[in-house]
Amino acid sequence: MKRTPVVFIHGVWLHALSWESWTERFADRGFLALAPGWPGEAETARDMRTSPEPLGRIGLDALTDHYAAIVRSFDVAPVIVGHSVGGLIAQHLIAAGVGRAAVAIAPAPINGIPLPASPGRLPPPDRCDPADELVTLSPEQFHHVFAGTLEAEESDRLYDRYVVPAPRRLLADLGCAGAPRSPRTVADVGNPARGPLLLISGQEDRLVPDEATRAVFKQYGDTPAVTDLKQFADRAHSLVVDSGWPVVADYVLGWLEEHGIRAHPPRG
Repeated sequence: MKRTPVVFIHGVWLHALSWESWTERFADRGFLALAPGWPGEAETARDMRTSPEPLGRIGLDALTDHYAAIVRSFDVAPVIVGHSVGGLIAQHLIAAGVGRAAVAIAPAPINGIPLPASPGRLPPPDRCDPADELVTLSPEQFHHVFAGTLEAEESDRLYDRYVVPAPRRLLADLGCAGAPRSPRTVADVGNPARGPLLLISGQEDRLVPDEATRAVFKQYGDTPAVTDLKQFADRAHSLVVDSGWPVVADYVLGWLEEHGIRAHPPRG
C-alpha cells in the first residue's frame, strides 16, 4: 500500500538532522517521512562545520528548485513541512500547486513582509558582507537568537548536534542587511486551488517574531483555500528541535488528520 510522503525542509543555520525526531514520529504514524538535506550537505552538522564550503554557493533559487524536484518526484503528492526558510519554500511550492498540503513553521516572511526590528535578532550586518560566503553563529548567538527560552545546557547540546554555517548568498536573497529580496520570496497567496496550509509561530521567537507570521497569515485572508494559524506560547525559533518538539509535531499530525490527509491515501 502506498504511503503519503512528508518532505521536511530545514532552515538556515540548521542541519537536516534537525528533523530526525519528526521523521521517526511521522514514520511511526505510517507516513513516508524524509528530510533531504540541502545540495552538498554533509552527513552531520559537525562534518558541515569542518568543511562548509559547499554551502557557500547556495542561494534561494537553487534551494527552491532542489526541493521542488524532490516533491514532484513522488507518485503520491507529498505534504511539505518547512522551518524558517524551509517554511518560506513550503509556501512558495504549495502556492504554485506543488504538493498536497504545507506546514510553515516560524517561516521566513513572504511577499515583502519585513522582519520587525529586534536587538540582537541577527548577527551584525557586517557578517552579511558580500565578501563572506558563510555566516556562522557562536553558541552564545544561537542561544540568544534561536533558543532564548531554553537553559544554556540544552541550547549548547542542540548547537553541537544541529547548527551549521549559513550561506551569505541565501541570507542576501532573504533580504539580509537590506539586500533586495529574491523573487522566490514571493508566494501566490490568492491561489484558490492550492492545498491546505498551516502557519505556526512561537510567541517568544526572536528570529521570526510571531507578529511577522501573523502578518503573513493576514495576506491569505481573501482566498477560499484552507489557511490556518497556530501560535505556541513561550516557544522560541528552536521549537522544532528543543525538548518541546513533540507538542508541535503532534499538533501538525492532528491538523493533517483534520483535513483528511492520512498516511495511507485511499485507493483509486
